[in-house]
Amino acid sequence: MTVLESYRTARRVALVGIAVSALLACSNIIIGLLVNSTSVVATGFEFAGDVLASSIIVIGMGVAARPADANHPYGHGRFETLSAFVVGVILAAAGVMICYQSLQAVGATHPPPGISAVAALVAAIVLRGIMSSVKFRVGRRLRSSALVADAWNDAVDILSALAALVAVALATYDPARFLAADHYGGFVVGIVVVVTGLRVLRDSSLELADTMPAPDMTGDIVKISRSVAGVRGIDKVFARKTGLQYHIDLHIEVDPTLTIGASHAIGGRVRATLKRELPWVADVLVHVEPSRDAGE
Repeated sequence: MTVLESYRTARRVALVGIAVSALLACSNIIIGLLVNSTSVVATGFEFAGDVLASSIIVIGMGVAARPADANHPYGHGRFETLSAFVVGVILAAAGVMICYQSLQAVGATHPPPGISAVAALVAAIVLRGIMSSVKFRVGRRLRSSALVADAWNDAVDILSALAALVAVALATYDPARFLAADHYGGFVVGIVVVVTGLRVLRDSSLELADTMPAPDMTGDIVKISRSVAGVRGIDKVFARKTGLQYHIDLHIEVDPTLTIGASHAIGGRVRATLKRELPWVADVLVHVEPSRDAGE
């Protein structure tokens, strides 16, 4: 699968997520208002925020899929990471607002939520579970930080909907004792959203700061490079993520008695082999150095 095809796959999954989020947002807000349930309304507004977040991800992926140009020699992949960062900001801000609105409603008197509120939350949990599973699977396979961020967003929706469901069930079971639980359930929803937003911000910030990939990935780079004929050793490996792929800076060691042309040919074979064997490698800049063993 090419990078462009990967972006198209990720965008299709995100678009389906937008449709599901819009459906859940409308149904939960309407039902929550009709039955006076703070937890259900809070969950609905959380889903509405998901529509905005997923839309930003789709836009980011569209820009990230553009080919490299003179101003962006490494491609436009960072826009995919930036979209994940924006999603984190939106989640954190939305969580704070949900917490505030829920606490403002504590103490208000109204009829207890009914079975329709419970049904709305159960449906949300089921649909969110399906979408979260799909996004995690596709996002990790494509190494899309934005789609994985969207999957975490869906996963936290499940937790928040479960908290809201417990609160609504308590308020419905015994309104005299547990009516306020509905409002506190909305507060719990907000806390979970804030925590998720901060996690997404952390992960996307690490990518923007050029954090090295996992040790097993760098290990694959070293192993494959060493297998190329003429490579006597690997001195350094650096990698930075740009969208769905990594750009590699690699220092290889060769026989110092080789000509420049022969050494360059070995570097070319290393570059071609890494791009062929590791689909997540966008390009490799190979630095050729004399073997220290031979020098000694």
